[in-house]
Amino acid sequence: MKNVIATIVGFIVASVTVYVFESLIGHNLFPLPEGANPMDMEWIKNNMDQIPMGSKIFVVIAHFMGIAIGMFVAGLISKTSMIPAYIVGGLMVAATFFNIFMLPKELWFTISDGALAFVGFLAGTSLAKKQITKR
Repeated sequence: MKNVIATIVGFIVASVTVYVFESLIGHNLFPLPEGANPMDMEWIKNNMDQIPMGSKIFVVIAHFMGIAIGMFVAGLISKTSMIPAYIVGGLMVAATFFNIFMLPKELWFTISDGALAFVGFLAGTSLAKKQITKR
């Protein structure tokens, strides 16, 4: 039961982390254009060139941080298994790649988002492993 809770809480923490970095920090530091609707995928697809560079960078940072922190929290709660951390990391990497393939992006954005998602998974794995206690 503890591993199920670790997975759920880790995923929630990962999602909230992405939201904080992407929306609360990124969109406040680098506001979207007037009339933008970040929840409308069609608007984003059609207006990707109008989104500020800083906001895009924060999306990449958000995905990295969400994966790493979510995996860390899953390991912290589980304390006995890496499986919850791997599930959280896998779901978040899948969500990142879904985002990459669904929205047209510049090449630098696609490469950096994918690469940092992978690095986030490696960092999250390392952080989670440090939380696992040997019996």
